[in-house]
Amino acid sequence: MSELRRRVGWDTVIVALTVVVLVIASLAVDNFGTSRNFTFLVLDLLPIALVALPMTFIIVTGEIDLSVASTLGFTSALMGTFWTHGLSIEAIIPLCVAIGAILGAVNGFLVTGLGLPSLAVTIGTLALYRGLAFVVLGDSAVADFPASYTGWVTGTIGGGSIPNVLIVLVVLALLFGVVLHATPFGRSLYAIGANDKAAHFSGIRVARTKFWLYVASGAVAGLVGVLWTLRYSSARADNGAGLELAVVAAVLLGGVSIFGGKGTLPGVLAGVVLLAALQNALRLEDVSGQALNIVTGVLLVASVLLPNIVTSIRTSWQRRRLRSAAATR
Repeated sequence: MSELRRRVGWDTVIVALTVVVLVIASLAVDNFGTSRNFTFLVLDLLPIALVALPMTFIIVTGEIDLSVASTLGFTSALMGTFWTHGLSIEAIIPLCVAIGAILGAVNGFLVTGLGLPSLAVTIGTLALYRGLAFVVLGDSAVADFPASYTGWVTGTIGGGSIPNVLIVLVVLALLFGVVLHATPFGRSLYAIGANDKAAHFSGIRVARTKFWLYVASGAVAGLVGVLWTLRYSSARADNGAGLELAVVAAVLLGGVSIFGGKGTLPGVLAGVVLLAALQNALRLEDVSGQALNIVTGVLLVASVLLPNIVTSIRTSWQRRRLRSAAATR
């Protein structure tokens, strides 16, 4: 029984809770379980899931990146500007990803090169990058992107219910999962999150590692900016506004400690599905957008509070068990 308790972690609880929510929503909410809604559910969770992949790495090291949604909006605005100036879509896509990586590198330099706190830095660049997006495109929108690209992003595999873009998520999730859980680099991230000074003295290049994590975060946010723009066939400076809160909520809900050093990618992906399913079900029930924000906020607070409560209870139980064992000797 004690071995079972050790194996059942927070990520396992979230996976089980996600399954329960999906079953209940399918039975209780009209149209939730339909193939058409499944397609929309996957398309809605895709941006959160993609951005959550590098965000997991960053939070595991004890840092954070709140500028991801603004990076998305800036690359979307640039995509519209590049398109109106005659660049081909084949050139625009890698260019936007590269620019996203550059924005991430700016964050990485400020955090690792100048030693500034990541929370303050990325709050600042959140405002900066969003402001630059409006400078680039203003309040206008660009909507005449090639139908072949917009059709692929919104289309499904074989005309079924599985969106084409799910392939992108599966490939990147496998890549990030293998790196985090099956390589020395992934183990070094946990070491950095547990104690970055000890990790440094053990030979891990802490600053360089964190820098490249921010570059990866920016690049993925740039890619999501492209996919977001093509899905809605609209390049706008305000695209993705508020997405950073949903991403952080999903990562923390999935069991990644805000203090670093703990968490798994499967738990994060379960947290993404749980958050998206709740939002989707509430939308089908005609719940207002303000209420959806409240749900996200509650889950964000709960994702920080509940694991700590569970850990405290487990520690208290172990101490009592040791005392009881000592008293019987």
